[in-house]
Amino acid sequence: MLVEGEFLFILLARSTVAEIDPLQVPLETLPGISVARLELLKRLGLSTVGDLLFHFPRAYEDLTDVRSIAALSAGSIQTVQGEVIEIEGRSLSDGRTVVSVVLSDDGKNCLEGVWFNQPYAAKRFRYGQQLSFSGKPKWYRDHWQMSNPRVQILDGNSAPRFGVAPIYPLTEDLRPEHLRSLLRKLLDRYAAHVTDVLPVALRRKHDWPTCDQALRDIHFPPTLAAAARGRRRFVYEEFLILQVALALRRREMREEGRAPILTTTPAIDARIRRLFPFPLTADQDRAVAEVCRDLAQDKPMQRLLQADVGAGKTAVAVYALLTTVANKHQAALMAPTEVLAQQHARTLDRYLAHSRVRRLLLTGALTPAQRRQGLAALAAGDIDLVVGTQALVQEDVRFARLGLVVIDEQHKFGVHQRARFRRLGLDPHYLVLTATPIPRTVALTVFGDLDVSILRQLPPGRQPVVTRWEPASQRARVYARLRDSLAQGQQGYIVCPLVEESATLDVKAATQMHRELCEGPFRDFRVGLLHGRQHDETKAAVMDSFRRHELDLLVCTSVIEVGVDVPNATLMVIEHAERFGLSQLHQLRGRVSRGSSAGQCFLFAEPPSEEARRRLRAFLRTTDGFALAEEDMKLRGVGEFFGTRQHGLGELRWGNLIADADLLRTARKDAFALVAEDPGLRRPEHALLRAAVLTKYGQTLDLAEIG
Repeated sequence: MLVEGEFLFILLARSTVAEIDPLQVPLETLPGISVARLELLKRLGLSTVGDLLFHFPRAYEDLTDVRSIAALSAGSIQTVQGEVIEIEGRSLSDGRTVVSVVLSDDGKNCLEGVWFNQPYAAKRFRYGQQLSFSGKPKWYRDHWQMSNPRVQILDGNSAPRFGVAPIYPLTEDLRPEHLRSLLRKLLDRYAAHVTDVLPVALRRKHDWPTCDQALRDIHFPPTLAAAARGRRRFVYEEFLILQVALALRRREMREEGRAPILTTTPAIDARIRRLFPFPLTADQDRAVAEVCRDLAQDKPMQRLLQADVGAGKTAVAVYALLTTVANKHQAALMAPTEVLAQQHARTLDRYLAHSRVRRLLLTGALTPAQRRQGLAALAAGDIDLVVGTQALVQEDVRFARLGLVVIDEQHKFGVHQRARFRRLGLDPHYLVLTATPIPRTVALTVFGDLDVSILRQLPPGRQPVVTRWEPASQRARVYARLRDSLAQGQQGYIVCPLVEESATLDVKAATQMHRELCEGPFRDFRVGLLHGRQHDETKAAVMDSFRRHELDLLVCTSVIEVGVDVPNATLMVIEHAERFGLSQLHQLRGRVSRGSSAGQCFLFAEPPSEEARRRLRAFLRTTDGFALAEEDMKLRGVGEFFGTRQHGLGELRWGNLIADADLLRTARKDAFALVAEDPGLRRPEHALLRAAVLTKYGQTLDLAEIG
């Protein structure tokens, strides 16, 4: 009787590779792989043929520069062949061990290979052995030396490999030669049958290798250029699939949706502008014009309004909301938190104090009776403008004639919010706001289905914040300056990275800091506490007290980084600033640049690394949020930056938004042209690409019905 594993092996053996997705074949069903090696592969997350074929090298070593010892030079990787003439292991005075192996290729010139703290290395060598050493030589005392060189044993049974050597992410006990041997077998058996989703026309246009050839060039490259081209081919494919998904999403929302036509007459424009106590900046005027142009079409607006901190995105959003109401349609403003929703409602109340616009704030603070009454008025068309959180897309929320949805700080939501309105049977216009400056490549990835308007210009009278990095020895002086400002009627923030004390981190926490300040240097002032673990009602009450100047100083966490607007708060102290990202620091600093008085921001930091020091120096150098966003992404990497994993689009497997920005732009151009030419990707030559797009992004971007 056959056990399950034997039956599966026979089934695979009798089937042609083409009948089974080769990428899904389990490694454990293949002959010649021991149980121990399978376990080592699983530690790396490698359990199928596809896992291993797409386990790409993290780097390469160019071993093509083969020289005699006499011809060596410093600075580059070189390879030498020779005979072992000396083997020595010894201990150094500092406790380290060193193994020294000396090669000679002519009986007089010598090259020493050294391995530190690897006493077992000596067992690999014997006198008279023919070896090659590859590495960067340096002149040490009176001879050439390589530290921890790559070694090949030249025993005559196999030809030496002096080409390009891949370096793989490995686990302990899994040797590179074992991995390469297995990869060679898998490539020969399966690579030709891996689905190539790139349309032939695009492959020829860019002279990309086939999927089969690219895999071979990546794992067994004849040259570094071939390896790079193979990798870039898969990066392009990954970007193309994403951009096709975004192009399909954009087309589906625009072409199949029918939004109301909302026009802006001179009378409407004048009436709205009279509500603002300030003239709009040139950037705001340009953004308003772009928004109005979109609203005047019957295709749903899909626009992202990117604004630097304090550049006035709310005014542009209010203009769009009131244009919608002036056209006898309802408008909705959706915020990521109840605190921000309440702040938006207060802003609208301020602008519309003498207006007949009927408004509703829909939050969890409403009683069941108030909620039922508000929802009934909304469904009946008796509400013109509703402000809320994600509660606005719940099943019991009904609109009479929804014309516009403004989504504030979409990165706090994810990519599903617009699709939810569509599933409710609504086709409004959409304006997405963010005051988190986003590098262009990230915007093309996360918001790639949107048009973009940018606000950089600060309103007249706004003064830049003065930022200082202070040593801990100056804390008393900084506190004295803060007390002086509070005594003069101003307010301030002290920001901590943690809520509670940590047993493992020597970091000041908000609760501890609040207690110390109330009992110590700020006992004569009203000090509040705000952090993310508090209930929404508590947070709202604390912010209201601070806004009404019932509190002088607010000890808080980064919960205040987005949207908190208290013009009288002009000073900020950030504790352990090294624990915040650049974009987060920029958002925090923006809380003290809301009024006409110059803000001041003091940093206390003990950065543990050069990267952290570079981050803080960049923060001190500029107040340009877009420049800081680019620097932040370069320093922290795309994965940790405000990136795709936070937006529901998943992580990029191969592409790097910094290093591969050119490929992203190329893939985007090709994707949008492809969808314009074949809107549903129904042509036979696009079938495999269409399947790949729907598999990866169909559910995330609501593409199941595309085409």
